[in-house]
Amino acid sequence: MLQNRHVPDSHCFIGEGKALEVKMLVEATASTMVIFDNELSPGNIRALEEIIGVTVLDRSALIMDIFAQRAKTKEGRLQVELAQYQYLLPRLSGMGRSLSRQGGGIGTRGPGETKLESDRRHIRERISRLESELEQVRQVRGVQRERRMKNSVPVVAIVGYTNAGKSTLLNQLTGAGIPANNRLFDTLDTTSRQLKVSDNLDVILSDTVGFISKLPHHLVDAFRATLEELQYADLLLHVIDAADPNREDHIAVVDKLISTLAKPGTPVIYCYNKADLVSKEEIPVGENVIAVSAAKGVNMDALLKKIEDTLGHARHRVTLRLPYSMGGTVDTLHSKAKVFSVDYTGEGIEIDAVLDDILYGRLRDKFGDNGIVSVVIGEISGDTLHIELWLMSCRVLKRDMELAMLDTLVAACRERNICNICGYYYQTAKNGMVRDLFGKFGFTKTEQFENGDSTWHLDVAGYSNQNHVIQVNEKEHQKA
Repeated sequence: MLQNRHVPDSHCFIGEGKALEVKMLVEATASTMVIFDNELSPGNIRALEEIIGVTVLDRSALIMDIFAQRAKTKEGRLQVELAQYQYLLPRLSGMGRSLSRQGGGIGTRGPGETKLESDRRHIRERISRLESELEQVRQVRGVQRERRMKNSVPVVAIVGYTNAGKSTLLNQLTGAGIPANNRLFDTLDTTSRQLKVSDNLDVILSDTVGFISKLPHHLVDAFRATLEELQYADLLLHVIDAADPNREDHIAVVDKLISTLAKPGTPVIYCYNKADLVSKEEIPVGENVIAVSAAKGVNMDALLKKIEDTLGHARHRVTLRLPYSMGGTVDTLHSKAKVFSVDYTGEGIEIDAVLDDILYGRLRDKFGDNGIVSVVIGEISGDTLHIELWLMSCRVLKRDMELAMLDTLVAACRERNICNICGYYYQTAKNGMVRDLFGKFGFTKTEQFENGDSTWHLDVAGYSNQNHVIQVNEKEHQKA
């Protein structure tokens, strides 16, 4: 039943005439309850029940009743109970029939405490206890979140309108096996599972409570411990029911809540689920849009690829070779990167890891093209490389950086079966750094000239050094 009014009736919301019409419809259909798709005041509910003669529920009460039926875990029941008490507290004055005084007496509460005051006091105390318990839940989630951040594991949060297929998608991608039924608010508790997106990327995939238009504010407040996961998500997967005739309205509702709950700038992938039920023309095309069928497993590989493309641009797979003296860098990698393997060899510590942009940039600045550049120009004659020019540029040249340049040169020679490296030091070039390289790290002076110039020789086969620095993968190496 619909009604158009400029202003709701202050007494019974729809006016007494319409209320009597509802009463006639209730009697004709033998209904036992009337539900309003609006939020009613306590006085409205009381007046309507007196006129109609059956129980009256507003939108918030109905949603909370559904939530109460769906809540399975302790956290979910706590959140629903808190929302129910927050809904009930301001409505006590309109719901109570008996306001007789009770208690009283000397040394208690003076003239006595009314039933209304007693109920309010008990509800406030219960709300306070519930908020305290939920704060403990929030702290536990914070510890888990810190552990994920320490392990550098990105979080992908699944969001969307209720009954869009979020839990089905989680089951399809991770095999979580959580209930996924065709009904509203089937999932109240956050479920998180690890998802292997690719060889370079593992994520935590989290399913969240479904959204709905005109979501009661006290429900949002009560489920803050659950919804705050959106604030720490690295990517949002907005699941949309492609076959829903009201999908554009639902998208607007979810986008509005995302703008309120998620951190600004969080990337969003619009995942049109149930795409097998509509034509391709009904699904928009875009860089951050993909069509899938979670129930049938259609286009899951493409979804994983899009997740990787969105998150993977900030992640780099590298192989690091570090001297044993750089144990601090190894600890940093364990705490701030995803380490696949650590191998302690005779040449140093070899680490296979995935780094984020920040850590990758720090190591690159320290060891890579922003920290040191070495270019060798020479001529190969038989099994000997004659160095004609050795260009070096660095911000701060350290011993391990010098050795890194020499290691790279020796490795290149070994790949080409070059057994000897010969270099000529020009005193007039005043390049003491090259002279130190020749003199300190394995080169033998073969001839000294009167003008200060000298020639140097290195036996490639006999060269051994424990110091190494970053070696990026083949793709990054070609790019550099």
